[in-house]
Amino acid sequence: MKLDPRDIAILSVLSTEGRISKTALAERVNLGTSACGDRLARLEGAGIVAGYRAEVALRRLAPHVTVFVLAELSSHQAAAFQLFEAAIDRHDEITGCWALGGGYDYLLQVITRDIDSYQRLMDVLLEDRIGLVRYFTYVVTKAVKNTPPPLTILHPDSAD
Repeated sequence: MKLDPRDIAILSVLSTEGRISKTALAERVNLGTSACGDRLARLEGAGIVAGYRAEVALRRLAPHVTVFVLAELSSHQAAAFQLFEAAIDRHDEITGCWALGGGYDYLLQVITRDIDSYQRLMDVLLEDRIGLVRYFTYVVTKAVKNTPPPLTILHPDSAD
């Protein structure tokens, strides 16, 4: 799907203000409400706008710990990756998982109540025999930056 500068502007606004009304969105991107709605429907239909969700301030909700985990598998065959990925998908506290190129196989983001519950999760993953041979734990002590992707940098043709 070819995107133009207005499409990128719509996506940029939505990435920071997902609850904005269609009328306000249209004003922000300098389009009529109907035209903006049509573009938004096209972006949603193409799967470019994959969904809407709230950013929850976890620190105000409950005590928690965020941990990043570098994981290494014992085998690098397709079946081993599939087994690992299926197992990861079954654990709600694993909120992100990325396959990596380079020395480690995966980067996991884990959000759970405390370090004890994190360690119990890792013990379960090791006991499940899903190919996890080694892992490295990095506890987040402070969030420094967490922003939407830089759409105008990723789509340079969008600059007006």
